[in-house]
Amino acid sequence: MLKILIADDHPVFRRGLKQIIAETPDMVVADEATNGWEVLSKVRTSDYDVVLLDITMPGKDGLDVLTRLKSEKPRLPVLMLSMHPEEQYAVRALKLGASGYVTKESAPDELVVAIRKVSTGGKYVSSSLAERLASVVQENAEQLPHEGLSGREYRVMCMIASGKTVSEIAKELSLSVKTISTYRFRILEKMKMKNNAELTHYAINNRLVD
Repeated sequence: MLKILIADDHPVFRRGLKQIIAETPDMVVADEATNGWEVLSKVRTSDYDVVLLDITMPGKDGLDVLTRLKSEKPRLPVLMLSMHPEEQYAVRALKLGASGYVTKESAPDELVVAIRKVSTGGKYVSSSLAERLASVVQENAEQLPHEGLSGREYRVMCMIASGKTVSEIAKELSLSVKTISTYRFRILEKMKMKNNAELTHYAINNRLVD
């Protein structure tokens, strides 16, 4: 029986995941977490076979949580869940150690297949993402500027590039305006850019935003 930890801050989505897993004889939802700190706490005190981890969670960003999980429990398979298109986060998540990436629009049977695959040490990606990964390997001899950002910085960059204001981002991430402004400054500095317009242009050209 595969013991699964579901990490997502939306109760309705968690309920849907639990229902899918409940209908699968060899899987059980062993626990749930609603934010990044809860995930880390539960993984430190209990054993799971797979973690289903949402990328956009309050408190501690999913990519930051992934990085910490792989540092503390490198053999624990982490399957990323996201409402974002594959192009935006999947390659980054896999580079950080995720065992797979599934969008929230995926069919239930695809999720079950993905869980089984990563639980045995395999990697799960869709066919379209597999093609994208192949092209990334070919063209990325050099690291792109956004790849030097932390998980939280990357998320803030994508939100800025999507046209959100510092205040809107602060509210959505439950952080202060001052903290988001600091992130923005750091992002521009790391990427050697001057303003939001340059960030947006870069993000669109690299298909990091819709």
